[in-house]
Amino acid sequence: MSETVNLFEQQAKNRRQTAMWIVLFVLFFAWLGFGGDAALYFGSIDQYGQPHYTVPWIGIVVTAIAAIVVWNSWRRGPKQVLWSVGAVELTNPGTLEEKQLLNVVEEMAIAAGLPRPKVYLVNDPDPNAFATGHGPETASIAVTSGLVQALNREELQGVVGHEMAHIRNLDVRLMTMIAALVGVIVMLSDGMGRMFRGGGGRGVGALLGGRGRKSGGAGMIALVLLVLWIITLILAPFITRLMAMAVSRNREYLADATSGELTRNPAALASALEKIESAEAPTASIKRSTAHLCIADPLGRKANLKEGRLADLFGTHPPMPKRIIRLKGMAFQQAKTAAEP
Repeated sequence: MSETVNLFEQQAKNRRQTAMWIVLFVLFFAWLGFGGDAALYFGSIDQYGQPHYTVPWIGIVVTAIAAIVVWNSWRRGPKQVLWSVGAVELTNPGTLEEKQLLNVVEEMAIAAGLPRPKVYLVNDPDPNAFATGHGPETASIAVTSGLVQALNREELQGVVGHEMAHIRNLDVRLMTMIAALVGVIVMLSDGMGRMFRGGGGRGVGALLGGRGRKSGGAGMIALVLLVLWIITLILAPFITRLMAMAVSRNREYLADATSGELTRNPAALASALEKIESAEAPTASIKRSTAHLCIADPLGRKANLKEGRLADLFGTHPPMPKRIIRLKGMAFQQAKTAAEP
């Protein structure tokens, strides 16, 4: 009963956090739009105190665009994630390893009491895996070719069980939405940065400078708003990535433990994580905006080797040695319980 309650609590928490991210995203774009309008409004006040910019077209248009982006991210987010890593759906397995993968996914779906998710392959020699989708009915599991080749059947069960846990807990809904929204914000910030470096901001600067000197206080307000607006664009990708990392790290421990329960073999997942950790190269196919979806950090960042508040902010995943120790502890407890008369 306790496990069921915890599952429902985790699902409800993920629903709330998904809604929070959507609201924050729309508010961010609204600030960019209406903040820019406010800067132009105060910057357009002439020496007679009359503004020449009165209709907040930027805010209206940008907020509408944000709503469209959210809708598109919700509807197409999982497909965009799979497309971004070059994943190909596995429907007709051509090797014994691919047949084994499909069988394992089927087994773990039955163990978790979920519909069988679609299975995708990512052509990358580094072993890694992730799940995406809106929920159990639309979920997909993607694994790299390196993972299929590196793990035996029991280890593969452990990894797939881990991803099934993310699907069951609705982690995939939250993390896929974050991946889509963070990607949009990073792209926007990079685009605006190039525009300003290329001189695209001269028109705004001329408007604020030319009229601001004549209107005194209004020009100063416009300048302050413009500075805040630019700072927001610069810091937004950094802040959103930190939030994505903080959200994802705590879920990995829960998914590891759930995998151990589904497979009744936590030592197999521990062995799989050891093989994944020993791989030398990062997962080149998986980029920064989707790194938090993976079972192991595809970028090989040092922050994921540490613990503490600072590491919780900068690391997408808990330290791999600690995850392995916890799983081996679960295996020891299982063996001890089974040996008791």
